Amino acid sequence: MQALSVEHYDELRELARLYHRRYRDELTHGARRNPALSVDLLCFQPWEDELCGALITPLSLSLALVPVTVGLCPPENGDKRWVSLPDGDYPFVAECLESGRWLWRCSLLEDVQDIDSVEEASRLAQYLLDRVMTPGLAADS
Repeated sequence: MQALSVEHYDELRELARLYHRRYRDELTHGARRNPALSVDLLCFQPWEDELCGALITPLSLSLALVPVTVGLCPPENGDKRWVSLPDGDYPFVAECLESGRWLWRCSLLEDVQDIDSVEEASRLAQYLLDRVMTPGLAADS
């Protein structure tokens, strides 16, 4: 797996901050929220012309795609697209944030209340990414 640049990590941190800012009320007051979790973008790796990884929030765990080319015209919030990853096709929706930044999100787990810690969430994110990014792995289980 190719290592990400410092700039990529900085962009992922900024996107997590902007995502939290946009959804602050839901993330901090939602009935189904897990107070042990915060917004984080984890386990990213290059995939074609994007970075693919996991978005963890107090409400959900999702696959996320982040464009690596700066200055691309952002999609409309809520736009949908299907993406072929090594293990299959996944439906993503555009999440437009601020300052012309956005990401694509594919919800995998809508209830994270049973996750006990940030470490457990990170392990789950890594496990899911390994499965999604390995051809035929999820189909075998």
